This record gives sequence, structure tokens and C-alpha cells, in this order.
Amino acid sequence: MPDTATSQNADWSSAVTAALDWWRDAGVDHAFIDDPQDWLADARDVPDMPAAAPLKPLREMAAERSESPQMPKVGDRSAWPQSLDTFAPWWLAEEALSPAGLRRLPPLGPAGADLMVLVPMPAADDEEALLSGRAGRLFNAILGAIGVQRSQVYAASALPAHVPMPDWQTFQAAGLGDVLLHHIGLAAPKRLLILGTSSVSALLGHDPPNLAQRLRAINQDSSPITAMPAWDLEAMLARPALKAALWSRWLEWTGTDTF
Repeated sequence: MPDTATSQNADWSSAVTAALDWWRDAGVDHAFIDDPQDWLADARDVPDMPAAAPLKPLREMAAERSESPQMPKVGDRSAWPQSLDTFAPWWLAEEALSPAGLRRLPPLGPAGADLMVLVPMPAADDEEALLSGRAGRLFNAILGAIGVQRSQVYAASALPAHVPMPDWQTFQAAGLGDVLLHHIGLAAPKRLLILGTSSVSALLGHDPPNLAQRLRAINQDSSPITAMPAWDLEAMLARPALKAALWSRWLEWTGTDTF
């Protein structure tokens, strides 16, 4: 009589073998589980880092900060140009007047002009000359409205080159405010229109009333220079209403609608 247990085991073994053969023929030759596994866990393991030191008070951090590079100061005043003809070449060449690598533009116009127009610096799109870009076209329109030819105006900038985000205090510490006053004295205009008075005042380190006093003291041997502060040309391009305000101030300053 056959052994029943042995027969059952043989049947079970055959069934298991047949099932594995079926899955193997179907292409499944590995065991799979449904539980999710984090295969990148080892890669994400970060070694323990020491605790960060507490931040120092801002005052201590500022005191320990290394000083930022400073512009060289403009040389001895006795070496500055003493005539307007020699000023422009010096303005374009003196290293202390502008950071290296920036394109400089000279002032334009005659000495002793009835009107000098001062802007903080050349505009980014002033390619050919000072006030030759978009702001310059507005400037020409302003001159046309007050009846002045461009050739009659002495146009100058407080900085010789366009400087993105200028630090006016740094330029003032380098002596460019004194250079500006010297420049105005050489140009010797009767009137000075400052288009961008906030920047110019910061360069000189004075409020507008004190600025007017310093301008009146430039040419003590001749008629004092009167100044009219106004918004910069870029601000008037962005806010056309400022042009009407400039016109009202011009009428009040000159007492006439023409020059």
C-alpha cells in the first residue's frame, strides 16, 4: 500500500514547481513585496554637524567688517586745471574722478554762458555725447520751451561717467564735490539749473540752501551765480506732471516765460 504522506508531499512539490515554472515563463523571476522601500535613505544620511555659533550683534559685525575699497582722493587742488579749456582733458583722464573702465563724457558748451545745466552723471544711453540719449531729447524740448539754443548752454555732469547705483558719500569723501564747485567756477555761468538736486546735494554734503550759498561764493569778484534745483530728467520722463512743475518754477525763477 503506497505511503499516503509521501504521495501528498510529491503532489505538493509538483504543484509548487509548476507554479514557479508558470511565473518564470511569464517573465517573473524574482520575489516582490508591496511594502515601499526608501532606496535613497543611505544617500541622504548627513553626518552630524556641530551646532552653529550664535550670531553676533549687528554692531559688532559692522565693527569687524573689513573696509570696502575706497576711491582714491583727488590730488592737490593746486594741480587742478585753472581754465575751462584744460578742464575737459583732465576730466577725461584723471583716475580719481571715476571708477576704472567706465566710459567718460566731457562737458559741452561755451564758457560764461547765461545758463549752465548740471546733471548728476551721463545717462546710460548717452552714446555720442552728454545728454544725447532719451533724457537728452527731453532736455532739448525743455530748452525749446524756454527759447534757448543748445549751443548757448553749458551742459555738464557732476560725475564724468555713468555709475550704476552710485555711492554719493564715497564720491564726496574722494573730493568730487570740491571738483564740481571748481568746475562751476571755471564755467562761470550766470544761472545754474540743477537737474537732479538730491544727488548733487549729497555729493556736496550740503542741503539745498547751503548749496546756494556755496554757489554764490564761487565767483566773489563777479556777479554771484544763482541756482535753481529741480528733479532729474529720468524722474520727469517717468512722471510727466513734473515737467509742468518745472515750468512753473522756471517762471518764478526768471520772471519770464523765456530766457
